[in-house]
Amino acid sequence: MTYVQYQFNFDRYREHLVDVRLYWQADDDKPMLWLPSWLPGSYLMREFARHITVVTYDVYDGSDVLVAKQDNVVATKHRAIKLSKNQWQLPNVTTGQWVQVHYEVYCYDLSVRTAYVDQRRLFGNFSSLALAVMGQEQQACKVCLHVPMGFIDGLMGLVIDDLADGLGKSKFNKTETDKRLPNKANAAFTQQREAFKALLACGLSASVCQSTDYQSYELVADSYDELIDYPFEFGLQTHTQFMVTAQDEELTQDKKLTLNKQIWHHVYISGHHHTDMSRLQRDLQRICQCYVNVLGSTPFDEYHFLTHASGHDYGGLEHGNSTALITPRADLPSLTEPDEPSDGYQRFLGLCSHEYFHAWWVKTIRPDVMMAVDLTKEAYTPLLWVFEGFTSYVDDFMLQASGVISTDSYLKLLTEQINRHQQTDGRAWQSVAESSFDAWIKLYRSDENTANAGISYYNKGALVALCLDILLLTQTQGKKRLFDVIKQFYQLAKCEPIGRIGMSMDSLNAVMCEYLPSSVWQAFVDNYVNGVKPLPIKDMLASVGVSMENPHDNPHGNPHNKPHGNPPKHLPWGIHTQSSPAGLLIQKVKRNSVASQAGLSANDVIVAIDGIKASNEQLARVAKQQSQISTLTIRCHAFRGDELICVHVPAQTNTGVSANPPLDTVRLQLRSDSQDGTELQTESQDAVMNDSKGNPSNGAKNQALPSNLWLKLVNDSVEYPLLD
Repeated sequence: MTYVQYQFNFDRYREHLVDVRLYWQADDDKPMLWLPSWLPGSYLMREFARHITVVTYDVYDGSDVLVAKQDNVVATKHRAIKLSKNQWQLPNVTTGQWVQVHYEVYCYDLSVRTAYVDQRRLFGNFSSLALAVMGQEQQACKVCLHVPMGFIDGLMGLVIDDLADGLGKSKFNKTETDKRLPNKANAAFTQQREAFKALLACGLSASVCQSTDYQSYELVADSYDELIDYPFEFGLQTHTQFMVTAQDEELTQDKKLTLNKQIWHHVYISGHHHTDMSRLQRDLQRICQCYVNVLGSTPFDEYHFLTHASGHDYGGLEHGNSTALITPRADLPSLTEPDEPSDGYQRFLGLCSHEYFHAWWVKTIRPDVMMAVDLTKEAYTPLLWVFEGFTSYVDDFMLQASGVISTDSYLKLLTEQINRHQQTDGRAWQSVAESSFDAWIKLYRSDENTANAGISYYNKGALVALCLDILLLTQTQGKKRLFDVIKQFYQLAKCEPIGRIGMSMDSLNAVMCEYLPSSVWQAFVDNYVNGVKPLPIKDMLASVGVSMENPHDNPHGNPHNKPHGNPPKHLPWGIHTQSSPAGLLIQKVKRNSVASQAGLSANDVIVAIDGIKASNEQLARVAKQQSQISTLTIRCHAFRGDELICVHVPAQTNTGVSANPPLDTVRLQLRSDSQDGTELQTESQDAVMNDSKGNPSNGAKNQALPSNLWLKLVNDSVEYPLLD
């Protein structure tokens, strides 16, 4: 087989540089090279080509490049011509010649989207490292990662340094190390040495070869598109693994057999951390098994969680059989992690759950415009609310459905989603479909006015999914729900030769109308997807036995219950501030607030309020006074750039908004009568069933349901063995 071949050399890791050599036989005159400008799952033009230095190439006549080099054939060196921001042409190449391209890539981005190289880790996405040969994207790719032995020796020295507290570096030699370390550190070092190993983590299988100077890993992908879907990481990593049982259907001549299939899952963690790997293994296994129980099978044969523990960074990116994650190390479970996961650990498990579900719901079922996508330009779709929004609902839901977190914890997470949406003024201006379409220029490029003018399709999409899930349950008397819709699309994808399917709004409409009356579904889309009508979250939750109240309406709550949510909070003057040595830095100013009416703006630094040095306490004090005295105007001094300005802040705006407005927050609680569904009927569905003109939709069926029918997804009480 003929390959497009790549060699990545990491000799200059201290400089964050990767040396790349690309070999192939030209099938056209003057071939062109290109690099993606963005990668699937992250909808912003990242312009990866900005990190590539000058591209040069050698031309060989008549034989394979590597053979020619062995035979000392002299090649002619040329400099590639840049045609655009991410395209190069090789004008001196003719059809049939073998070409070697050489370039360097600067790799110092800690995010999960590009590449990062230093003394501790080698991480990369091939979408930012590997130039594609135009016209040969479907050719198989062979990749060789050359890791210097000096880098590996340095890794082991880092382990010793961390444990020996600065006693000096050493190669990874147990006898020598034991002599250098104090006795009390020997046991700890042995344990740490066994926990951290120099490993390659990647969804592609790798063959290994070692020489005096390098440890090399060879990877093979069927195409360039496949290659860029496999991130890799080499460095000191802790590793654990577990199996999940899936069901595969096999057709024989006379019948269909259902077979159990064991799917290996691998968890890698790099960076400094002290994770209880057994706890993480157990919890992730339950979550992953819950997904497979619901969806029946997996679109992958094995799965890899590539995780980097950092200080405060957070994020993830989905891939076909893996995910690249970065998380604060404090969010990882320690040996003292309580039985009910802490807030930080819940956040990490939610991230894992989110990216894991994407293997089905983005990689296997995706927007139709993403099926054969051009990675050099934007791919616009109004459906990101379906993919990221549904996933943002399912991720936390599955934590409680699997039994990893309690119902109380889940309602708290749901409360945070609702409050985030309620506190976003842009919900009155931008629809979730518009937010999806404008992802390239708005959500991924947020600024101080984003919350005033727009919404997140992740956040509102999750709440749309919540309402839709409950609507399906109530309309079908508990027989169908959102997961049935997801599973139906997955079954359609499995029937396709490529194992994937693209979704359009038309195909979504067709499936949804199998579960809901068409008038009900159309009213839902008109009101809450294409429109900005407030979501009927309160009424929908009430129909499954969950009450939602605003603490400002009932500050003391129900004395017999403990609602999920914080006490009432206020936002003095309608501004978000951060303390700084110079004063109060304004981060955001709410639309139609007393601050905006007075002329205060984001990035102003307030230095004095009512003649007193500015502080959050002083701001809260005067805002509270203004809420009690409607005629009280406060003088405020602030710096805008290097100029001092003075404004007068009124007690209320022209439209009556107070100087001390309450933050729109809610509390959730299970109603005491919610377990059997009795006496739960409200007019909840009425608002949903009305069309955009307020007329009742035909075919609506009001049906109250018990909360445990909504919250309980599967009877997943099986204990799964932990595997080393």
